[in-house]
Amino acid sequence: MSPQLTIPLIDLNDFKSSEIRNKQSFVESLGNAFEEIGFVALKNHGLSNLLLDDVYKQIKQFFDLPTELKKKYEVKELAGQRGYTSFGVEHSKESGVADLKEFWHFGQELDSDWVGDNPYPPNFYVSELPEFNNVGVNVYKALENTGMYLMRAIALYLNLDEYYFDDKIKNGNSILRPIYYSPIHDTPGEAIRAGEHEDINLITLLMGASADGLEILNKKGEWIAVTALPDQIVVNVGDMLEMLTNNKLRSTTHRVVNPPPEKWHLPRYSIPFFLHPRLDVSLACLPQCVDDDHPKAFEDKTAGEFLTERLTEIGLLKK
Repeated sequence: MSPQLTIPLIDLNDFKSSEIRNKQSFVESLGNAFEEIGFVALKNHGLSNLLLDDVYKQIKQFFDLPTELKKKYEVKELAGQRGYTSFGVEHSKESGVADLKEFWHFGQELDSDWVGDNPYPPNFYVSELPEFNNVGVNVYKALENTGMYLMRAIALYLNLDEYYFDDKIKNGNSILRPIYYSPIHDTPGEAIRAGEHEDINLITLLMGASADGLEILNKKGEWIAVTALPDQIVVNVGDMLEMLTNNKLRSTTHRVVNPPPEKWHLPRYSIPFFLHPRLDVSLACLPQCVDDDHPKAFEDKTAGEFLTERLTEIGLLKK
């Protein structure tokens, strides 16, 4: 059994506080945690218990639908960016072994003030579950708002203007991904629920999973089980933020391991929100993160270019 890690706990109300000391403390705690381990637990995150209960009820009902019904909402040409992705399709970029999961994607619904062509495919409406889309979009918007506050704190930690990231994530290509890890019926061999990986995006906000399994790789090369209380969400750095900060903030490798055999019959549900910028936003290293001791480590790319590259690596986008 992997050793347990209680990741640093921060309170979003401190950042929203009129007390400067509380806000500064939040910024430092978040930044230090993202430099050291890439993960924090967050309370007072803006998701009501009612909305949490509703979204879990809806996703359980969806994943309980017959496979042939779920596959109505799977369009392979979209590279898994909207709707349903079948069990066993996605794999980590370092592995050819498929993960033991299936999932759904809710995407951005542009603000009314958007000008120009719509760069995103539409969300699919699940006719079998009339409340499914409404609840999913409400969770999406709540976590997008929470992510905005966290990016403001990150901007301050990097000595940027507090609102530096606002226009880059507004109408961004963010994704809400309800995941279903089904019960394990046969010996899985090398397959696990989610192979070791780093997230693609800026930051990930993970609503509490329904079972244990999340592990992160520490600086010593040890896998550590992560725990957070039911009223908290877990937040971690993604590759895009690591690129922007030239490795200052760490996109930590993590995975979801299989339960012990006596718990194979138990399913697992998880709902991460992947906060992305708009596709045209540059991921070039921020100048203040590059110096003689920290030479530029990444090629300049847009968020769209990097996303396409990574979706190909993990098997969702075919060459």
